[in-house]
Amino acid sequence: MDLTIINKIRTNNFNDERVMQKITDMWKSASIELSKHEGNTYGLYHEYESDYQGDYTLGVAIEGKNESSIVIPNDTKYEIFKVNTDEEQGIFNTWNEIWKKEEEGQLKRAYTYDFEKYYPDGNIDIYIAVKEK
Repeated sequence: MDLTIINKIRTNNFNDERVMQKITDMWKSASIELSKHEGNTYGLYHEYESDYQGDYTLGVAIEGKNESSIVIPNDTKYEIFKVNTDEEQGIFNTWNEIWKKEEEGQLKRAYTYDFEKYYPDGNIDIYIAVKEK
């Protein structure tokens, strides 16, 4: 899958007190281009420093290929988490579930490319790359 990055930031969920503001600003600045887009939209997590507590790059992306595209290998294995979009904090709650599963040893993350997939119908799935068994 080829994803074209519209905008991106570098941040940390635990050591960057501006993390939420950076993410909000990133999505806001991408919204003009996204308003013309009718397909799926992605929040792409990559360039991990270490694990979920380290620095990472987050980008807003759409499907397509250009000079700034990132190619997600087709053979990547994912565990998919459905976001409860009825909850105001649905995405945040789903990430907390992912981190908890990892801490409990139930999720072996690969830390390559993870993404939130936003469907045009309003549904959201989070794809977590997992290590081969």
